[in-house]
Amino acid sequence: MGVMKMPTEAEILKEARQVRRLQRVVDLVMNVIGQTDMPVEEAEELVTATRQYALRLFPDKEQTYDLIYQPRFQRLMAEKYYDV
Repeated sequence: MGVMKMPTEAEILKEARQVRRLQRVVDLVMNVIGQTDMPVEEAEELVTATRQYALRLFPDKEQTYDLIYQPRFQRLMAEKYYDV
């Protein structure tokens, strides 16, 4: 088992920027889906593209994305398109 190396300040700042960028993208996509009359297929494509973007920023954090952001998108899609 290897010793974990502490991240540098630059690495911490880079990750913080990436997190903020992802949060802005998620917020934007949520607003666009929630406030426009786009077809459900387009909304689903936006959700999929957002997930792909997140996984490009954070390749090893798929589970984290699924815990934090996926439920928000599922709720929005259910409320807007599936009359739940």
